[in-house]
Amino acid sequence: MLPGVGFSEILVIGVIALLVVGPKDLPLMLRKLGLQMAKLRAMANEFRSGFDELARQAELDELKREVDALRRGAVLTDPVFTDIEQKVTGAIAPPTSNVLAAGDPGPPEEPPPPVEEPPPAPLEDPPISPPAPDLPDPVHAEPVQASR
Repeated sequence: MLPGVGFSEILVIGVIALLVVGPKDLPLMLRKLGLQMAKLRAMANEFRSGFDELARQAELDELKREVDALRRGAVLTDPVFTDIEQKVTGAIAPPTSNVLAAGDPGPPEEPPPPVEEPPPAPLEDPPISPPAPDLPDPVHAEPVQASR
Protein backbone atom coordinates (compact mmCIF):
# COMPACT_ATOMS: atom_id res chain seq x y z
CA MET A 1 0.00 0.00 0.00
CA LEU A 2 1.18 3.48 0.76
CA PRO A 3 4.47 3.82 2.61
CA GLY A 4 4.10 5.22 6.09
CA VAL A 5 0.31 4.72 6.24
CA GLY A 6 -0.74 2.14 8.78
CA PHE A 7 -4.03 0.43 9.46
CA SER A 8 -5.12 3.03 12.02
CA GLU A 9 -4.59 5.91 9.55
CA ILE A 10 -6.59 4.07 6.86
CA LEU A 11 -9.35 3.46 9.40
CA VAL A 12 -9.51 7.18 10.28
CA ILE A 13 -9.65 8.12 6.58
CA GLY A 14 -12.46 5.58 6.07
CA VAL A 15 -14.50 6.98 8.97
CA ILE A 16 -14.06 10.56 7.71
CA ALA A 17 -15.07 9.47 4.18
CA LEU A 18 -18.13 7.74 5.62
CA LEU A 19 -19.14 10.91 7.50
CA VAL A 20 -18.49 13.28 4.57
CA VAL A 21 -19.92 11.21 1.72
CA GLY A 22 -22.52 9.24 3.60
CA PRO A 23 -23.25 5.53 3.69
CA LYS A 24 -25.46 5.66 0.60
CA ASP A 25 -22.88 7.10 -1.81
CA LEU A 26 -19.70 5.61 -0.27
CA PRO A 27 -19.68 2.34 -2.32
CA LEU A 28 -20.15 4.33 -5.56
CA MET A 29 -17.32 6.69 -4.62
CA LEU A 30 -14.98 3.80 -3.73
CA ARG A 31 -15.78 2.06 -7.03
CA LYS A 32 -14.94 5.27 -8.96
CA LEU A 33 -11.76 5.68 -6.92
CA GLY A 34 -10.74 2.10 -7.76
CA LEU A 35 -11.32 2.66 -11.48
CA GLN A 36 -9.26 5.84 -11.41
CA MET A 37 -6.42 4.05 -9.61
CA ALA A 38 -6.50 1.26 -12.22
CA LYS A 39 -6.27 3.85 -15.03
CA LEU A 40 -3.39 5.59 -13.25
CA ARG A 41 -1.48 2.30 -12.85
CA ALA A 42 -2.07 1.42 -16.52
CA MET A 43 -0.69 4.81 -17.60
CA ALA A 44 2.35 4.38 -15.33
CA ASN A 45 3.04 0.91 -16.77
CA GLU A 46 2.71 2.23 -20.33
CA PHE A 47 5.08 5.11 -19.53
CA ARG A 48 7.62 2.71 -17.99
CA SER A 49 7.41 0.29 -20.93
CA GLY A 50 7.94 3.22 -23.35
CA PHE A 51 11.13 4.20 -21.57
CA ASP A 52 12.30 0.59 -21.49
CA GLU A 53 11.71 0.32 -25.24
CA LEU A 54 13.66 3.55 -25.89
CA ALA A 55 16.59 2.29 -23.80
CA ARG A 56 16.53 -1.07 -25.58
CA GLN A 57 16.46 0.65 -28.99
CA ALA A 58 19.37 2.93 -28.06
CA GLU A 59 21.38 -0.06 -26.87
CA LEU A 60 20.67 -1.93 -30.12
CA ASP A 61 21.73 1.07 -32.19
CA GLU A 62 25.00 1.28 -30.27
CA LEU A 63 25.65 -2.44 -30.76
CA LYS A 64 24.96 -2.12 -34.51
CA ARG A 65 27.50 0.71 -34.79
CA GLU A 66 30.12 -1.35 -32.93
CA VAL A 67 29.50 -4.42 -35.12
CA ASP A 68 29.73 -2.32 -38.29
CA ALA A 69 33.00 -0.78 -37.07
CA LEU A 70 34.42 -4.22 -36.30
CA ARG A 71 33.38 -5.54 -39.72
CA ARG A 72 35.10 -2.63 -41.46
CA GLY A 73 38.17 -3.13 -39.29
CA ALA A 74 38.00 0.40 -38.01
CA VAL A 75 39.60 1.24 -34.70
CA LEU A 76 37.04 1.86 -32.03
CA THR A 77 37.39 5.25 -30.43
CA ASP A 78 35.24 4.42 -27.43
CA PRO A 79 37.17 5.33 -24.23
CA VAL A 80 36.47 1.89 -22.80
CA PHE A 81 38.16 0.19 -25.74
CA THR A 82 41.13 2.58 -25.77
CA ASP A 83 41.62 1.99 -22.04
CA ILE A 84 41.57 -1.78 -22.59
CA GLU A 85 43.97 -1.43 -25.51
CA GLN A 86 46.41 0.59 -23.37
CA LYS A 87 46.32 -2.02 -20.63
CA VAL A 88 46.90 -4.85 -23.08
CA THR A 89 49.79 -3.12 -24.85
CA GLY A 90 51.31 -2.21 -21.47
CA ALA A 91 51.06 -5.82 -20.33
CA ILE A 92 52.88 -7.16 -23.41
CA ALA A 93 55.47 -4.38 -23.62
CA PRO A 94 58.92 -5.35 -24.95
CA PRO A 95 61.44 -6.43 -22.30
CA THR A 96 63.52 -3.67 -20.74
CA SER A 97 67.24 -3.65 -20.06
CA ASN A 98 66.93 -4.69 -16.40
CA VAL A 99 65.68 -8.13 -17.40
CA LEU A 100 68.28 -10.76 -16.53
CA ALA A 101 69.98 -12.67 -19.28
CA ALA A 102 69.66 -16.45 -19.37
CA GLY A 103 72.07 -18.08 -16.92
CA ASP A 104 72.62 -14.90 -14.84
CA PRO A 105 71.68 -15.77 -11.26
CA GLY A 106 70.87 -12.16 -10.34
CA PRO A 107 70.85 -10.80 -6.80
CA PRO A 108 70.44 -13.32 -3.98
CA GLU A 109 66.95 -13.67 -2.66
CA GLU A 110 66.26 -12.87 0.97
CA PRO A 111 64.50 -15.56 2.95
CA PRO A 112 60.99 -14.62 4.03
CA PRO A 113 60.67 -13.48 7.64
CA PRO A 114 59.60 -16.23 10.04
CA VAL A 115 55.93 -16.37 10.79
CA GLU A 116 55.13 -16.13 14.47
CA GLU A 117 52.39 -18.45 15.61
CA PRO A 118 50.11 -17.30 18.40
CA PRO A 119 50.45 -19.17 21.69
CA PRO A 120 47.92 -21.95 22.21
CA ALA A 121 44.81 -20.99 24.13
CA PRO A 122 44.81 -22.15 27.77
CA LEU A 123 42.64 -25.14 28.49
CA GLU A 124 39.62 -24.31 30.57
CA ASP A 125 37.99 -26.68 33.04
CA PRO A 126 34.37 -27.47 32.22
CA PRO A 127 31.88 -25.75 34.54
CA ILE A 128 30.87 -27.82 37.52
CA SER A 129 27.15 -28.30 37.90
CA PRO A 130 25.60 -28.47 41.38
CA PRO A 131 24.69 -31.95 42.61
CA ALA A 132 21.20 -33.13 41.76
CA PRO A 133 18.82 -33.22 44.76
CA ASP A 134 17.70 -36.61 45.99
CA LEU A 135 14.15 -36.90 44.73
CA PRO A 136 12.02 -40.01 44.82
CA ASP A 137 11.61 -41.85 41.54
CA PRO A 138 8.17 -40.80 40.17
CA VAL A 139 7.55 -44.25 38.70
CA HIS A 140 8.11 -46.17 41.92
CA ALA A 141 6.72 -43.59 44.30
CA GLU A 142 3.86 -44.55 46.55
CA PRO A 143 0.51 -42.92 45.81
CA VAL A 144 -0.57 -40.24 48.21
CA GLN A 145 -3.77 -41.02 50.09
CA ALA A 146 -6.23 -38.18 50.20
CA SER A 147 -7.57 -37.55 53.68
CA ARG A 148 -11.32 -37.30 54.07
